[in-house]
Amino acid sequence: MSPGLLFSFVVAYFVILLIVAWYTGRGSNNDSFFIGNRNSNWMLVAFGMIGTSLSGVTFVSVPGAVGKDAFTYFQITLGYFIGYITIAYVLIPLYYRLQLTSIYNYLNTRFGVMSYKTGASFFILSRTLGATARLYLVVRILQDAILSSFGVPFWLTTLIILFMILVYTYEGGVKTIVYTDTLQTTCMLAGLIICVFYILHAMDMNMAQSISAMQEKGLTRIFEFDPNSKLFFVKQILAGAFITITMTGLDQEMMQKNISVKTLRDSKKNMVSLAFIMLVVIGLFLFLGGLLNLYGAKLQVSATGDALFPELALRHMPPVISVIFIIALISALFPSADGAMTALTSSICIDILDLQRRTDWDEAQKKKVRQRIHLMMAFIFLLFVMLFEWVNNPSMIGVILKVATYTYGPLLGLFAFGILSKRTVNDRLVPIVCVVAPLLCYVVDTNQAVLFKQFQIGLELLIINGAFTYIGLLMISRRKI
Repeated sequence: MSPGLLFSFVVAYFVILLIVAWYTGRGSNNDSFFIGNRNSNWMLVAFGMIGTSLSGVTFVSVPGAVGKDAFTYFQITLGYFIGYITIAYVLIPLYYRLQLTSIYNYLNTRFGVMSYKTGASFFILSRTLGATARLYLVVRILQDAILSSFGVPFWLTTLIILFMILVYTYEGGVKTIVYTDTLQTTCMLAGLIICVFYILHAMDMNMAQSISAMQEKGLTRIFEFDPNSKLFFVKQILAGAFITITMTGLDQEMMQKNISVKTLRDSKKNMVSLAFIMLVVIGLFLFLGGLLNLYGAKLQVSATGDALFPELALRHMPPVISVIFIIALISALFPSADGAMTALTSSICIDILDLQRRTDWDEAQKKKVRQRIHLMMAFIFLLFVMLFEWVNNPSMIGVILKVATYTYGPLLGLFAFGILSKRTVNDRLVPIVCVVAPLLCYVVDTNQAVLFKQFQIGLELLIINGAFTYIGLLMISRRKI
């Protein structure tokens, strides 16, 4: 299919998003932007959060990694399940009890202003790096598949995508995103299922036959039992649980949508539903990854990793599948990028600028500041995407999870200490502890061979980072009088 025709479908899809955004964003104010007026339907939030949790990286990287790691990513998914349940019954009740707009206000209540600002700053850093890494992968595919044929440079492609996201989130924020994410998740999952059925049909196989063929190639292995391996099942499950607790439960983007739900009971139902749905959806992505490896081997395609799915979908499948792939890919991109941009805008406005406490500004002035921050975040996204283009790592999901072990560790330690301990901390020293902990983790990570010999630390570095932060907070704390 010609790039021009593919681009026309992208434009048509974006027009539909704009219509939904215009309809749902009418009469929006700052409260609508930040928390959707606490009036969101829990089923819509739960369904839309599938797209936010997965992103374009999952759509491409998880199937692409099957050729190397088989189905071992499902070990992390089991950890995700544990993490979602923990969020539902530990963190969400806490957020509702305190009636938070920003979840980092908890740190202000528990420790003090410096802890609050530190937690918000680490979220801003973490989400900016994670969201732009996800955005980079999808922009790179769109650039190669469509816009490079028009002579459009990579930076301009990124700018076009960011402009699209800005246009439909500029007014409505969370109120709009709840609906647009639902539409986009539907398109993404439909694309996933259609691609699975097409490959099964093209290879003249049913599901049982395809699984048998995958087993013969060693692609269906789920559990790794070697304790020295980074993929050891205990490490992966623990890492998955803590990644979810931090990247979802301690993340303003993800919790912003949850606390927009009407009641605590519905918000908990949303999270528990998501836990079960994610097991099925990621299992389906892994199955697709197995099919892609079988199909690629049959066609003698040399592409591997993140390049495998785009190569097959755009060059070795019928034009209609190419369109479905591009739409599904964009649908996987937008819920991650639009939610991140909105949440980062909210965190800077509420946590850093204290927008809601500014009595000297009227509503119109606050809205103007919020919109300027929103524009600034789009520019920052552009800069970081260009940085990832320069790095050009072949597996972006590995990059994202690795970055998360460093940047989310201090948040894990802060919230764990606040919830599990009754001690008070020296608030002024908290930023120092939160900077030192990741640095210690870097020392441990780069000296693994010396410290642990054959034993390898993987994503559980996040837990070690949180533990370093917890110990540091313990050292600067005292008993509550």
